[in-house]
Amino acid sequence: MNRLVTVSNRVAPVRRGGTGAEGGLAVAMQGAMKDRGGVWFGWSGNIVPHESREAKVIETGRISYATLDLTQRDYDEYYTGFANSVLWPLFHYRLDLTDFSRRDMAGYHRVNAMFASRLLPLLEDSDVVWVHDYHFIPMGAYLRQAGSRQKLGFFLHIPWPPMELLLTLPNHEALVRDLCAYDLIGFQTQTDLYAFQQYIREEAGGEVLSDGRIKVFGRSTMARAFPISIDTAEVAKLARTAEHSQQSRRLKESLAGRQLITGVDRLDYTKGLPERLEAYQHLLASYAAYRGQVTLLQIAPPSRGDLADYQQMRRRVETIAGHINGGFAEFDWSPVRYLNRGFKRQTLMGFLRLSDVGLVTPLRDGMNLVAKEYVAAQAPDNPGVLVLSRFAGAARELDGALIVNPYDIEGVGESLARALSMSQDERRERWDAMFKRLSRYDLTAWRESFMTNLDAAPCAAAA
Repeated sequence: MNRLVTVSNRVAPVRRGGTGAEGGLAVAMQGAMKDRGGVWFGWSGNIVPHESREAKVIETGRISYATLDLTQRDYDEYYTGFANSVLWPLFHYRLDLTDFSRRDMAGYHRVNAMFASRLLPLLEDSDVVWVHDYHFIPMGAYLRQAGSRQKLGFFLHIPWPPMELLLTLPNHEALVRDLCAYDLIGFQTQTDLYAFQQYIREEAGGEVLSDGRIKVFGRSTMARAFPISIDTAEVAKLARTAEHSQQSRRLKESLAGRQLITGVDRLDYTKGLPERLEAYQHLLASYAAYRGQVTLLQIAPPSRGDLADYQQMRRRVETIAGHINGGFAEFDWSPVRYLNRGFKRQTLMGFLRLSDVGLVTPLRDGMNLVAKEYVAAQAPDNPGVLVLSRFAGAARELDGALIVNPYDIEGVGESLARALSMSQDERRERWDAMFKRLSRYDLTAWRESFMTNLDAAPCAAAA
């Protein structure tokens, strides 16, 4: 079996007992790297005075973790600049938050070219390279320019924007051209794939074939949807074990018989946290019977705290949470428990298992694995209810959830009331359909589907 070379912005080995800050990518790729061996390559997380001349490599079993440091200039232009102040908001439909500059665009390309040049000496001829996410869209093109002849795949973890939004990006054509240097391009949903195909047809003048091949810019590539999933069996096992942990017992005792609504999200403006809190406030204001009888536990580890948009959003969330507690709390009950920190993965799974309602209401999300983890964590005989935004990629698979529009504050509040009062028979019926789907199409099925398609795709370097 050929080695797998994984490229991502951060290199994050997954360890048992990791923190809640671990992203879906880190969890998702652990099994693939163990199965095939290879290299995990990306940014170390360190900022240094001078550019890295070569990658630092740490061997752990069959996996080599290879990292590069960034200079402050690289970090400012590549990471906080173009990647997270242009691509991230634009791809999440937040054109109002984009801050484009040619300097940051140049920095984004400079870092991609530097990473490609440092990766190339680590590659073996038979390697398969799988590049992840919006940080490294041009990586494939720079690898090809540097002489790479390996199979190159790319997976976008965030949404792909509609054509009219993408056209607002000054370098949209160059970005799409670079993306098409890969042999296989993966998207989270069919909606993302259709948006990409529309751009290819209507803007780039390319051709989309019935088998998923794209002919454009003088070359051919493959583009398909591969919705990322979770290790369903492992999450269920973790949740069963964690249900009896000290943290879960403490949480259960503190509720004193009250129902629990839980949200777990990075503190990010895409997650719809202010709207979610306002919907919960509507529940308490409109359904007096739930006052003193239900608690919202919102776990929100900080994210990109050096960006002004995130600082402003954090202040807004804290203000709303304080307002709800100030307006509805009793001496023995606080309606909102807002925790601005991460927890160990097993602890989170225990909290999700205890929750009567899983509240996942992003304004836009590529997939959202918390929604899938909530379903997998439930007790089969007495599962909770998932309330899920229609704008999360997971909503296209988890149709047993109560699907809501996060912009409809009153509608989400009413769905919370429905979830809290739902009969056990209906809860079990809804849960069973979703759990069966997650058991069939789990993390292993996701990565094997992508790798099978990448192995079968023609290699551009061989053309």
